[in-house]
Amino acid sequence: MKRLLAAAILCTLVTARLPAQQRPIDDFFTTFTAEWIRANPDQATGTRYFTGEEQRRFERQLTPVTRAYQLSRIALAKKGLAELAAFDRSRVSGTGRVSAELMQWQLERVVQGEPYLDYFFPFEQFQGVNIGLVTTLTSSHPIVLESDANNYVARLALVATRMNEAIEEARRIAESGRIPPRFILRLTIAQMQQFIGTPAAENPYVTVLASKMEAIKAMPPSRRDSLKGEAGTIVSNQIYPAWRKAIALLEPLVARATDEAGLWRFDKGAEIYAYNLRRYTTTTMTADEIHQVGLREVARIEREMDALLRRIGRTDGSVNARVDQLKRDHAYPLTEDGRTRIMADIETMLRDAEKRAATLFDLRPKAPVMAQPFPRFQEANAAANYTGPAPDGSRPGVFRIPLRPDRMTRFGLRTLVYHETVPGHHFQVALDVENESLPRFRRLRAFGGIPALSEGWGLYAERMAAENGWYEGDLEGQIGQLDAELFRARRLVVDTGIHAKHWTRQQAIDYGIAPSEVERYVVYPGQACAYMIGQLKLIELRDKARTALGARFSAKDFHSAVLRAGTLPLELLERQIDDYIRTR
Repeated sequence: MKRLLAAAILCTLVTARLPAQQRPIDDFFTTFTAEWIRANPDQATGTRYFTGEEQRRFERQLTPVTRAYQLSRIALAKKGLAELAAFDRSRVSGTGRVSAELMQWQLERVVQGEPYLDYFFPFEQFQGVNIGLVTTLTSSHPIVLESDANNYVARLALVATRMNEAIEEARRIAESGRIPPRFILRLTIAQMQQFIGTPAAENPYVTVLASKMEAIKAMPPSRRDSLKGEAGTIVSNQIYPAWRKAIALLEPLVARATDEAGLWRFDKGAEIYAYNLRRYTTTTMTADEIHQVGLREVARIEREMDALLRRIGRTDGSVNARVDQLKRDHAYPLTEDGRTRIMADIETMLRDAEKRAATLFDLRPKAPVMAQPFPRFQEANAAANYTGPAPDGSRPGVFRIPLRPDRMTRFGLRTLVYHETVPGHHFQVALDVENESLPRFRRLRAFGGIPALSEGWGLYAERMAAENGWYEGDLEGQIGQLDAELFRARRLVVDTGIHAKHWTRQQAIDYGIAPSEVERYVVYPGQACAYMIGQLKLIELRDKARTALGARFSAKDFHSAVLRAGTLPLELLERQIDDYIRTR
């Protein structure tokens, strides 16, 4: 046995030293991905990438949030690109070649972002460190065994350290004059004050832990109580003081800030925005080109909506005004009962979608999906989202919705469920996780996602449901689907307007976008453009396949081709679909 183990170790060492042209590219994918994830404890924990004692060590750590850490990631990405470049890809076939192109694309985006690190502020209301540190534990930390709960508390004790790192980074960036707009600072401060405004025992860090421990039947109640008390003490004595320190840093910045919101206000603003548009849309489209696509699509969708609104007797006022009235007419009560009812309706819609999807998909994920509301402190600023299942089955896919007043309506709710769950994000993301023909880095999205495909697929799923009769007999549901599509078209106009055309926050709101969404685009430039650019490409590819294949075209086959291809930049996906057309 010892001789076999020694031989295996020697073989691994020899393979690692082989020149690239002699070393299988799959081995490189494996070793470099492991190196990448080892340097990110949060990722190692959320994916449970490793095993045994090595994995246990990661599950008691929190990833640093310093500039030095960001630079170390960039250095590692450069190393990966250099090693990848040594392979002769003409000798690599099929999935290996596509995977190499994907990894190169992703690592290049990491490297190309280096000049812009100091243009993004650590604290903001949507995805700042103040949000990420909470989500990392409450959503991504698996708690299945008692040891998982112990590790959760160990990580919780590191939160204040990471928060203090972010405070120092924010102070350094603020000294250079690069501070968020005034309204973003105010929102962030208010959100952070709400987070520390409840007793520690009622904080999400504690309540989520307590809730998850209830499912561990073998865990003694006394141990649950002990860990819950320990977590409450950490929140009270360490985490709340760190949040107060961050608030104390942000409050004086409000007087220095302006309400100028776009990246154009920075010296490298146009460069940063072009980088982000390339990163999120995976195209070379300019801000002007995307703006024009948005204007065109807004005009088209509003015409279609106006016709449907007239059919249900809604003839007076603008499209926006008539839709707003529909939302009010279908609102849930802003009560605990209303919150319970909307979550129950979401569950019904989700399970119905699973049945309907059988007619359009041969490929469906094995992993389950569930819906849950956001914690109260995030409701005001959060956007509905989906988190994929854990590869080891310890966590299902999760759709989260903020139950604030503008979301507490049945109008458009089915479309949101289709986008985030079935046949939208859950199908695309969970099937990636379960696709054993892909290298592990692709199944886990180890180097990040590709929003143009993921979000494009979500929006494509909305349209597909409408095209295939899922709203039959429900004109208001069809209007809700078009309203969701209109929202994504307006995003193209507003995102580019804010960051390239000097639009103000109020201009964006007046164009028909809710304030919380506008504020999201301010701190997350370019991402909102991924949805419709991706959807339009998927529709284009489907139409291309239908035209080429004629009677041999099958929606099921097309969907299988897209989903089996995995998450790719749009240019790589198009090549995969061209191959699918040729083989059919």
